[in-house]
Amino acid sequence: MDNALGDFLRARRELVTPAEAGLPAGNGLRRVPGLRREEVAMLAGISVEYYLRLEQGRHRSPSTQVLEAIAGVLQLDAEGTEYLLALAGQRPNRRRTAARRDEQLPPSLTMLLQTINVPAIVFNKYGDVLAANRLAQELSPDLVPGVNRLRYLFTEPAAQEYHPHWEQYTAAVVAHLRAQMGAETDDARLHTLIGELSLKSERFRRLWARHDVRTAHSSEFEIRHPRVGGLKLMVEKFAVTGADGLEALLLHAETGSRSADALALLASLTAADS
Repeated sequence: MDNALGDFLRARRELVTPAEAGLPAGNGLRRVPGLRREEVAMLAGISVEYYLRLEQGRHRSPSTQVLEAIAGVLQLDAEGTEYLLALAGQRPNRRRTAARRDEQLPPSLTMLLQTINVPAIVFNKYGDVLAANRLAQELSPDLVPGVNRLRYLFTEPAAQEYHPHWEQYTAAVVAHLRAQMGAETDDARLHTLIGELSLKSERFRRLWARHDVRTAHSSEFEIRHPRVGGLKLMVEKFAVTGADGLEALLLHAETGSRSADALALLASLTAADS
């Protein structure tokens, strides 16, 4: 039986130390790396038996007040709290669309990508690159249509050559995947991808087990390019209207920076190669 709520509570509980929760360390060895169930229950103001039923999936309709109290103990941020509420059925699931409908790009969007003079990519919630302009494809192998970015990042050795901060980047990517998934834990296609990556990558397996939830919006993105050297780019993400789970990503550099010069050089090399 699926127990996404219990899995999430257990994973997040193990990441909070007694000291972080304001509890004395105590004596002797602890059998769990983080908080004990009884400690979470005490701090949240609920009974141990009630909390145990939540983790074991024997109680699936806790009140918002109880969930918010637990979220405070587990030190969840606003997005993590919303995710917890959604797992417990306190928030509606996002509207589902017909299979593969989210992969139908409007022709106008495809045309727009080709007119933008910075790397531009469109991908779905599974990390599949659906469209990208030439500059994006020249920037990195994981920005090429047909490539699954998650599979590339966790299974291709070259990913660590292109991404100098690979560990931080992969952690952010997995947290974003959980945020994208939300409470829709019965997505067969997503489960297939997660199973594959868990078998092929210890790094992915450990990150997925943490249950970090964080939507990536604007951020910085560093890449080590074999032709133009290191680039520090800013990332802007936009939801594609009318396509559930589809995102457009634009990469740009600060005006006058070395990265802007390197990006301009790459654009000129790309044009010369075409």
